[in-house]
Amino acid sequence: MKVDARTVLRELPLAISELPPVAIATEDDGDGAIPAELREWLVRLRLLDGVPFAYLVADSELLPPESIRWFYVDRRWTDALVQGALAVGTVNSDDRTQLANQYPQVRAELDNEERNLRRQAGSNRYAGEAGPISGFLLRSQAVSGWPAMHVRAFSIDPGPDADEARVPEDQPGRMRLLRLERLAPAVLLCLFDGVPTVVHLEEPRQGVQFGFDATGEDEHVRATLRPRDATTFDYLPGAPVDVPFRTGATGVVDIQQLERRLKDRAGSGAADGLDSSEYALQLVRFPFRQVFGDPAPTPVRFVFRPTVSYQAMVDQVFRTEGP
Repeated sequence: MKVDARTVLRELPLAISELPPVAIATEDDGDGAIPAELREWLVRLRLLDGVPFAYLVADSELLPPESIRWFYVDRRWTDALVQGALAVGTVNSDDRTQLANQYPQVRAELDNEERNLRRQAGSNRYAGEAGPISGFLLRSQAVSGWPAMHVRAFSIDPGPDADEARVPEDQPGRMRLLRLERLAPAVLLCLFDGVPTVVHLEEPRQGVQFGFDATGEDEHVRATLRPRDATTFDYLPGAPVDVPFRTGATGVVDIQQLERRLKDRAGSGAADGLDSSEYALQLVRFPFRQVFGDPAPTPVRFVFRPTVSYQAMVDQVFRTEGP
């Protein structure tokens, strides 16, 4: 089918306007080699926005249920994608020559804007040459169960107690997210500005969560509960308790039957019956965090290896300040 380039150019602003809004500060994003609106659209194209999923995952077997796939983005591929989009507006050889001459400047502008796509309004703009982009595709019930899942990437392992409050996004050890989007109810795409050392996936912390440890699907779901000590809140020793479900109601817990099963566990507080607060004590669940990184600890001799001698620092102070 033959496509008229002039028709495509006339319809391009309409196609851009129909794209979902992006949180980006545009008060200082003036026109450069290309208009700011077109530049934003091309940046999103470089971040695979609008690219058919079949181009990312050729076969569903490559991303089976409950799996995660890590990858790098090939800059040559995304450059060709941008060049192809811009080439739609060329009509003759002169247009193509002019586009080829301007593309280095276009690419430099896209490199800068790529890091600023998710920038908060009023914050400092990022600049510099574009580095590598890495990311992952996650297909899991956790994506559909927790749409607001936290994803945090670090260039340096922050330790087991890291959270958003301790490591803000503008800190050197924290890596920026270029894109975080659910492509399907159970498929999550994430792109990082660089190659992280450690990645945290964590359930959202809003509100109070109750739950069980469940396995299986649909009518074959089996759930267990680890009873807690009513005084210390610690888990009681012994095997978990099987959670009973109501007959004919898949997934609906039989609360009374569960209470009777908990009575056999000394320390659970169920011997004389459970009220609502005691039930909350048994069922509350803290947000789970899955950490991806190097499981081998770094040897201490590498962590504390000096890179600048003390004498060199003393000499530098005397040269600048005098004796």
